[in-house]
Amino acid sequence: MDDRQRYDQATAHLDPPFAVLDLAALRSNASGMVQRAAGKPIRVASKSIRSRPVLERILAMDGFTGTMAFTLPEALWLVSTGVRDVLVAYPTADRAALAELASDTTAAQEITVMVDRIEHLDLIESAVADVQNRNRHEIRVCLDIDASFVAFGGRFRAGVRRSPIREPEQAADLAAATAKRPGFRLVGLMAYEAQIAGVGDDPPGNPALTQAIRWMQAQSRRELIMRRGRIVQAVRQVTELEFVNGGGTGSIEKTVREKAVTEVAAGSGFFHPRLFDFYRGFTGRPAALFALPVVRRPAPDVVTVLGGGYSASGSPGQNRLPQPYLPCGLRYDSDEGAGEVQTPLLGQAAEDLRIGDRVWFRHAKAGELCERFASLHLIDGDKVVDEVPTYRGEGRTFL
Repeated sequence: MDDRQRYDQATAHLDPPFAVLDLAALRSNASGMVQRAAGKPIRVASKSIRSRPVLERILAMDGFTGTMAFTLPEALWLVSTGVRDVLVAYPTADRAALAELASDTTAAQEITVMVDRIEHLDLIESAVADVQNRNRHEIRVCLDIDASFVAFGGRFRAGVRRSPIREPEQAADLAAATAKRPGFRLVGLMAYEAQIAGVGDDPPGNPALTQAIRWMQAQSRRELIMRRGRIVQAVRQVTELEFVNGGGTGSIEKTVREKAVTEVAAGSGFFHPRLFDFYRGFTGRPAALFALPVVRRPAPDVVTVLGGGYSASGSPGQNRLPQPYLPCGLRYDSDEGAGEVQTPLLGQAAEDLRIGDRVWFRHAKAGELCERFASLHLIDGDKVVDEVPTYRGEGRTFL
């Protein structure tokens, strides 16, 4: 039984649209990530999961410790449900959430917030000012460091635009400023090399681009190993750190080689969305999919499915569209693409599809799929063994 037959059989009692999670594929992906981490713990990026029961299932597996949340309200909610050790990966300006953090004993012990400049500390102080001193708890803080690659005198840059903190002296100055402020405790440092972890080094159909990516990533790795090590050393002279976080799904086996890094982050690798097909260092199994029903047959080699316009975030392009996955051989109409309420699909495979059949899609990214569906149907073998809510299904929409 191939995957399409297995998924069709397992979900025969369901009416699409719906989303599924293949547990065997999830377990296989998780196991591969642990092997690549070579003993260092992996912090699970919740933005790539966005389902609390699935997050808890992953955290129960060996090799995974801690969660990387994307907003402070999300972190507060997760901790209230029993999740522990949550790092908020992005700075927050949510004053109400900061006040709640400072006044909640468990949350203050389990949540670490991100800062990359003095203004973040000022905002936090202002937000918690009205919390009575006897009820105010220390805020755990992590410094976000710029891990992007800059070359040719600044004329070339690869990576995300995150932190203004790039050099050891800058990091040490911010660490010292944080340590001097009452009510704060610096506990961690994070540097995310998106240009390595989030950029596949084996893109199809463009040899020149492939060579350019590989050159950039090799140069970036060498530069970052030295710079991150010096930054960590400089900050440790100011205060001891509980953790130094780096990497992502695409760089696990590379990032863990750095002595300065104590843990790596990963999220997309669990679901293995389309954008993660193009890496030489690992191969994953598509685990999260969604099914759409065929509702029209405009021509012998054309079918139309209901919905489908679930584009991924990031720079717009064809690679941000969901991939018509099963049956193989379907493609978008270049004039329509993935539609708001219907999507035409072309190709020889359409000739065998009938009204009511399913077309299975893969999202370009991981967790964004869960913003479209209230639940995930968990498939093991050829059966649905459970249905679990997504964040949306629990009434939580954090971004």
